[in-house]
Amino acid sequence: MDFEPFGALTDVETIATGKGIRELPRLRRLYGKGRRRKMKGVARIRLKDGRMRRAELHWYEAHGIGKKELKRKKYLD
Repeated sequence: MDFEPFGALTDVETIATGKGIRELPRLRRLYGKGRRRKMKGVARIRLKDGRMRRAELHWYEAHGIGKKELKRKKYLD
């Protein structure tokens, strides 16, 4: 990752669940079975060069497995 989440995630919402997730077979192969959800939210992030920015983040999560593959989608400031 070229960034580090800093602070709490806000405006969290579910984008897709279960079979609505295109990457479901790959996620199951890598992390095991679980009730998966693709999520999005807003957080402050610290970039490698030390700058702080507000960004929209996407990730996958499942009960008992946690957040995986955090991705920065766009800057909001």
